[in-house]
Amino acid sequence: MPDLSLLLQPDRGQTARSIQLIDAKGFESWLAAQPPRHRAAATAQKLAPVGYASAILPGDGPDDWSVVSVVANVDRLSPWCLARLAETLPEGTYRLEGRDPGPAAYGWLTAQYKFDRYRKDDRAQGPRVLLTGDPARVDDTVRVANATYRIRDLVNLGANDLGPAELEAEADAIAKTHGATLTVTRGDAIAQGYGMIWAVGKAAGKGREPRLVEIEWGNPDHPRVAIVGKGVCFDSGGLDIKPASGMRLMKKDMGGAAHALALADLIMASRLPVRLHMLVPAVENAISGEATRPGDVMRSRKGLTVENSNTDAEGRLILGDALTKAGESAPELVIDFATLTGAARVALGTDLQALFANDDTLASELLGAAEAEADPMWRLPLYDPYEELLKSDVADVVQAAEVPWGGALTAALFLRKFVPHGAQWAHLDIFCWNGSAKPGRPKGGESAGLRAVWKVLKDRYAGG
Repeated sequence: MPDLSLLLQPDRGQTARSIQLIDAKGFESWLAAQPPRHRAAATAQKLAPVGYASAILPGDGPDDWSVVSVVANVDRLSPWCLARLAETLPEGTYRLEGRDPGPAAYGWLTAQYKFDRYRKDDRAQGPRVLLTGDPARVDDTVRVANATYRIRDLVNLGANDLGPAELEAEADAIAKTHGATLTVTRGDAIAQGYGMIWAVGKAAGKGREPRLVEIEWGNPDHPRVAIVGKGVCFDSGGLDIKPASGMRLMKKDMGGAAHALALADLIMASRLPVRLHMLVPAVENAISGEATRPGDVMRSRKGLTVENSNTDAEGRLILGDALTKAGESAPELVIDFATLTGAARVALGTDLQALFANDDTLASELLGAAEAEADPMWRLPLYDPYEELLKSDVADVVQAAEVPWGGALTAALFLRKFVPHGAQWAHLDIFCWNGSAKPGRPKGGESAGLRAVWKVLKDRYAGG
């Protein structure tokens, strides 16, 4: 991972090229006030009052030039308003004219992300450095951008290079960095104590066996917070096998685990005063003679028996056991991230993440943070009458309703059965993938809900 602190630095009067931001509504008056050579340069480069538009303005010498860029609102910069510049400007150092980048610094950093593990980028440019007059925000911005880079890297890896063992190794490295405790449960202990994790992952081959990965860190006297992430390193659908089109992106089905790992690292690096418990159930939903069958009945860690109504509804099973384990330490707050249902995508599309919460205050905090951070989510209901759809004829419950509607809701209702009593709980059903590139957000793996959750945690436990 590159050192992102080199790309965002406190402004100490260093030599830097100027970036002037123009409000789209004031573009015409700005243009009219420019000297002829600037108007000519802007016109030649087709500068217009539209988002991400920019131009190079000449100075007095051959190497003397500055940048002008159009933004929607100069007084309220978005995280992405400088991202196109960070992708396209020549390498060098830049400062905004007369203002601080604020939230736009995040997009400046994430715009320079490259995933080059599998091929050389012959178009690679040198770094574009942004100066800020608010040095107090540098560390947090860099840490959040680092978390995004980690998520993108993990999600972009092929499943041949990222299985349960590699997720464990990633957790081990993070734990060692911060002096945290790593616990890994596998083998007979998983088979006997975590029946749903075992049922999902037991068909995978040697070296890719199911496991529960946990990190604990912090002062035991601090509020206990559990972060849980779905770690299905590849999802074939099991015996209810996915079609080829549905399987194509299933390397990203561990996106929830990537979020949990990145958020855990962010919490510990920031020394947030909480007692952290991170849990990642790591499996591969594979097909072999050992695979769980439709109609098989599992005994969960909580003791509930669960009839497997669809082997492609595996994520909620492993999360159920992990949520039960989290509850054994009586956390006050539980947040899980999971690439859980296609139904959430049908309802909300790929950019808007589905939020479920058992507490209105927590939901309001998350929605407010999502708005403030431009990290969008939408609350969906935990609609109690749909519990009826999870009844089984032979077990305590089925994990997936056998009707073609309300799939995100019934998945969340299933998870709720394993949430510790008395804890505030939020479930984020995320997509964590950019199907096409946008400024600051290249095609591929992406963070989803991370910045909103991080803001809530900071506001609660560190006073913002």
